[in-house]
Amino acid sequence: MHESVRSAIKRARAAQAEAESWDQTRVDDVVAAVGWQCYREENARRLAALSHAETRLGDAEHLYALQRRRVLGILHDLQGATTVGVVEETPHLGLRKIAKPVGVIAAASPATAPSPGIICNALPMLKTRNAVVFTPNPRARKVAEETVALIRTGLEEVGAPADLVQCLDVSGREAAEELMSAADLVVAVGGKGTVRRAYLSGTPAIGAGVGNPTVIVDETSDCREAARMIQWGASYNNGTSCSSESNVLVHRSIADEFRAELVRSGAYVCTGVETKELQDVLWPSGETLNRDLIGQSADVIAAAAGLTLEEPEKITALVLECEDVRGDSPILLEKLSPVVTLSVYDDFHHAVESVKLVEDRCGRGHSCGIHSELPERVSYLAEQMPTSRVVVNQSTMTNSGSFGSGVPFTTTLSSGSWGGSSVSGNVTWREYINHTTVSWPIEERRADEAVIFGRHWANTEVQASR
Repeated sequence: MHESVRSAIKRARAAQAEAESWDQTRVDDVVAAVGWQCYREENARRLAALSHAETRLGDAEHLYALQRRRVLGILHDLQGATTVGVVEETPHLGLRKIAKPVGVIAAASPATAPSPGIICNALPMLKTRNAVVFTPNPRARKVAEETVALIRTGLEEVGAPADLVQCLDVSGREAAEELMSAADLVVAVGGKGTVRRAYLSGTPAIGAGVGNPTVIVDETSDCREAARMIQWGASYNNGTSCSSESNVLVHRSIADEFRAELVRSGAYVCTGVETKELQDVLWPSGETLNRDLIGQSADVIAAAAGLTLEEPEKITALVLECEDVRGDSPILLEKLSPVVTLSVYDDFHHAVESVKLVEDRCGRGHSCGIHSELPERVSYLAEQMPTSRVVVNQSTMTNSGSFGSGVPFTTTLSSGSWGGSSVSGNVTWREYINHTTVSWPIEERRADEAVIFGRHWANTEVQASR
């Protein structure tokens, strides 16, 4: 084992052993201290600027706002949560559950929004008295180190061991795999390769799923509001979120109005020729996304394709037109840029089938959305789709948490078995706890055969042969 990995694990275990003895008040004080350091305006601005300067991904102002919103959201969700001692009692069953830490967590962090990713994993891990060692994406190492240093400052201010949160000081796949194997739990956010290595590590693992949110806009929707939300989600932080709207299916009767509203919101709707030019520059090989254009602004991407835009500084998203979502066009894949694909449909049930087909190619299990005033259509989509999230009359950016919905804040969005993940849903502090169940004897419960088998007996006439 690499000496840096050995040292990080040893220090993490020593720090975690101290944290394991904390009561709930002490835990909450530590979380608040770290959260405040990360929420403070000057610190959030500094990390956002450093992130943008180092990775050249996204938008510095959006990164700043994203960090502040997610940190506050995570802290709001953690407020009042019991993570120490008895967390559940069921007297009539004689059961009691006691919360205990997982131990040392190895966490892989991505290059997109690296600071919020690290902070919003560290906070719930600290809330549950765990230690964590981060392995940053090489493209975001400096900002990852600065983010972890800020967290450690918060820990030290309240006398907590700084080694509860570390950044592995060596890069490379071998060291990352050694860390995963030595930890008690692995949390992986990033590309398919990172998540796959986490599940192959031999350590219990939680991985994020691949996004490609596909959204239906039906004829009953508020067309202007739907267009505004979709344009905002597709363009926010230059579309680098796995939850950014990627594909939209709009009913033919409102398609022209919807396009006009997208333009009003700041999008540029491409012609067929322009769509082909953008496709060629975004997917030069025909299927692999051009890494140089990930997280770049709409005007930069347009210029790379040779498009001339009037007032390019006002264009925040590019809309590609797709006639056949049942084909194999790459413009229906995840984009990680302010680009969204638009297609027109006539029949709602066919639209749902189209969403399935698109997400079976890319983004299976992650999320989809619908803008509609008909609850039965929402229910039909939710029942038919193999997905962890269905977002209704909101931007799919709310997948990762929103003060306007009940979805918990997170930076790790798992996609269930549909997407190759071990859990389906937003990963929160609940995934970072072990439970000890204490069982007392109770009055014996008799199983009633007639209740259990009665319906079966009645249907098959089995009872007569007993």
